[in-house]
Amino acid sequence: MRVSIGQVKEMKEKREKIVELTAYEYATAKLVDEVGVPIILVGDSLGMVLLGYESTIPVTIDEMLHHCKAVTRGVKNALVVGDMPFMTYHTSAEDALRNAGRFIQEAGCQAVKLEGGVTVAEKIRRIVESGIPVQGHIGLTPQSVNQLGGYRVQGRTPEAALKLYQDAKAVEEAGAFSIVLETVPADLSAFISRKLSIPTIGIGAGVECDGQVQVIHDILGLFSAFLPKHAKRYVNLGEAINKAVSQYFEEVRAGQFPTEENSFAMDAEVVAELNRIVG
Repeated sequence: MRVSIGQVKEMKEKREKIVELTAYEYATAKLVDEVGVPIILVGDSLGMVLLGYESTIPVTIDEMLHHCKAVTRGVKNALVVGDMPFMTYHTSAEDALRNAGRFIQEAGCQAVKLEGGVTVAEKIRRIVESGIPVQGHIGLTPQSVNQLGGYRVQGRTPEAALKLYQDAKAVEEAGAFSIVLETVPADLSAFISRKLSIPTIGIGAGVECDGQVQVIHDILGLFSAFLPKHAKRYVNLGEAINKAVSQYFEEVRAGQFPTEENSFAMDAEVVAELNRIVG
């Protein structure tokens, strides 16, 4: 049975930590799903770690749908959340609903994620009322990085902390089943988590959140440009891949690969007959 939004909410009630992780294509999504991760996010972070953009802003809905389709083909159990990219829900509730529907109908996702609080609450409400589950996202919202003045911790002043709390409540009241808190002081995240009935999913927001989400390329060491403070590198696959490719390169150049073990045999009589015909 696929994980449902009801089960995600129950995890908070049972004080069971919720694990969420990104995946962007079939093979990785299949591996993550087999581990038992309950929520897989196809994040617009793919713009940076897969497509080479400097931020998430250039990512288009067609690019997102392409990757969401690949992920959902590899997932049998997890709840797959599609990240709605920049300007796909900002203009109107009608546009937001139409584009959210594409993630469900075309890509096979079970939910969508929107960045923002009070300003997007009505759009969240419209999407939820139409039967599409929504995960909220407040704090450091990468699609608004130009307005925020960079990738900075959010909510450090009394006014900013109150605004984040109000954003969180607005997202909850709009009907979201969970909310991501990104780059928020741990004490503030703990406060918000206690005040909300829906689960909080932290990324750089401390251990008191109801769950955690990370970019898989960060925890596997596949993105070498930088490692965010909020991430932990559990293995350095980038280094392992570099070593393997270097070894392959050297063996091909030296004529050491492929060996007989990697090649296919042919009947000697066939070879002899070919030589006789061709000469």
